[in-house]
Amino acid sequence: MFHVVLVEPEIPQNAGNIARTCAATGCTLHMVRPLGFEVSDKYLKRAGLDYWHLLDVRYYDGIEELFARYPQGRFHYFTTKAPVAYTQAQFREGDFLVFGKETKGLPEELLVNRKEACVRVPMREEARSLNLSNTVAIAVYEGLRQNEFRGLSSQGELHRLKWE
Repeated sequence: MFHVVLVEPEIPQNAGNIARTCAATGCTLHMVRPLGFEVSDKYLKRAGLDYWHLLDVRYYDGIEELFARYPQGRFHYFTTKAPVAYTQAQFREGDFLVFGKETKGLPEELLVNRKEACVRVPMREEARSLNLSNTVAIAVYEGLRQNEFRGLSSQGELHRLKWE
């Protein structure tokens, strides 16, 4: 459905949770090096262990390598610096949702020439940022909502329960 891009992620638990979200929603996960952990890291695997067979993950040595591979890609950059809320963006199937590292976000030199594609998740001014894996989940599910959750199960198993 979407492409989730993590630029230099630092915390394995966040990457593991994001991998699980991607696996559950059919999103491709793109990880831009350097990574702040080993891919075999036990925390990364633990966060999404039973979902790894559903995950399509790709690695790049820099963001420019990703751009070169997808020159026609539509990119949305998530940053606390953007004036536009993510709910105002129009997400289409195949779009790239780009997120920066936990401690610094996306580099300003990347954002400055792409202002029209920058969006933010609103929060209190006193808060520095949301957890990366939470932000990714918010973004992915807004995109899925806008696309009517195409390709995902439309009902749970509650209908199978016997009600008394």
